[in-house]
Amino acid sequence: MTLTAIIPFPLGEHDRHLLVLLHGWGANAQDLVPLASGLSLPSYHCLFPEAPFAHPQVSGGKAWYSLEQPGFEGLSQSRQDLLDWLLSLERVTQIPLNRTILGGFSQGAAMALDVGIGLPLAGLCSLSGYLHFQPQPQSQPLPPILMVHGRRDGVVPIAAARHARDELTKIQASVELHELEMDHEIPPLVLTLLSTFIKNHTF
Repeated sequence: MTLTAIIPFPLGEHDRHLLVLLHGWGANAQDLVPLASGLSLPSYHCLFPEAPFAHPQVSGGKAWYSLEQPGFEGLSQSRQDLLDWLLSLERVTQIPLNRTILGGFSQGAAMALDVGIGLPLAGLCSLSGYLHFQPQPQSQPLPPILMVHGRRDGVVPIAAARHARDELTKIQASVELHELEMDHEIPPLVLTLLSTFIKNHTF
């Protein structure tokens, strides 16, 4: 399987960085595309890959792996597909991983953390995310990590974000966690925090 992605704007001659955002369970690549305009990152080329599996209940929805039953069926395939796709981006865009930010929302955030901690990325962003894996120490420095989560989140409880922060900190990750009075969503304040984090890790 190979991933497809929505590219809202063509690669520009002044684009020196990549922003890759992964959608959540039951959404699709279109879901986060409006963020490309809302973030106001002029030097960034934005990519929105689509999960490879059809969602079992949502027409047109996609999933990175199954949540209907134990075992996370499909996770190993999605993990490999996403890794291969990310490693191919420099050849296509001429922009290396150390100028790439990888992030996601909910299940997409879990995928970003899973695959991203082993890559020399400029940063990782988890929006309303969680861990579906046990982080292991890496042989290279980990990317800085932004986590933003709602205290009222009824889909992925705030405890999941705190657990992720604690586990990632144990393996020497630099984690910035913002707990907001919000639900399972991406309001304007999240975009402000995301934009600031990205700009702070741009070179």
